[in-house]
Amino acid sequence: MNILLADDEKPLLHFLSRGLRAEGHECTALTELHEVIPFIRKNAPHILVLDRLFGSQDSLTIVEAIKALPNPPMILMLTALDEVGERVKGLQKGADDYLCKPFDFDELLARIAALRRRMGPQPATNGEDTIALGTLELVLAERTARLNGTEIALTKIEYELLLYLTENQQKVLSRERILNRVWKTHSDPQTNIVDVYISRLRRKLDGDPEIAIQTLRGNGYRLTLSPNVVG
Repeated sequence: MNILLADDEKPLLHFLSRGLRAEGHECTALTELHEVIPFIRKNAPHILVLDRLFGSQDSLTIVEAIKALPNPPMILMLTALDEVGERVKGLQKGADDYLCKPFDFDELLARIAALRRRMGPQPATNGEDTIALGTLELVLAERTARLNGTEIALTKIEYELLLYLTENQQKVLSRERILNRVWKTHSDPQTNIVDVYISRLRRKLDGDPEIAIQTLRGNGYRLTLSPNVVG
């Protein structure tokens, strides 16, 4: 999927670009509104993620012109203007979807996937309140984790990280997605904080050698029962 990001917030652009590329998308970032239409004419991206406000400029002024192009992209508009009237105005102008800031990176991915559908294994559970992988079981209501029937002592962040990995077992999660979900940040803290907490969880899960958190260099991390590529 070829995605164009247009936003005047450079830290957010950098974070989203890295995250989307880690998910396998081709991604270009622009910080100037006047560059958007010429880029689309030349490159024909599939999806445009467009910020509503560029300083004093309202990007709604170019949406109709974008939709009039021969091969227009689907437009996902980002905005801090969450009033219903503003969202309706954007949709009436031609935006295909709206996402209000601040937003969760997973929701952005889901909305991109939904737009893609318009263009053309689940986690193991034991009832409503638990999620499991092998001998690892998380009791959601209690916010506790057990390995081989014994409770693991976890900090709040460790639990949130383990929960996210377990919810997405066998799937590769990029560093950007983990930072967004667990630490609630859209910017890269320029530290190895994710690696540190992954190492902590590995030590706490070593009671079952069949359960592993794999590192797939350049891509992210994966919780699995098949420890073949542990980094």
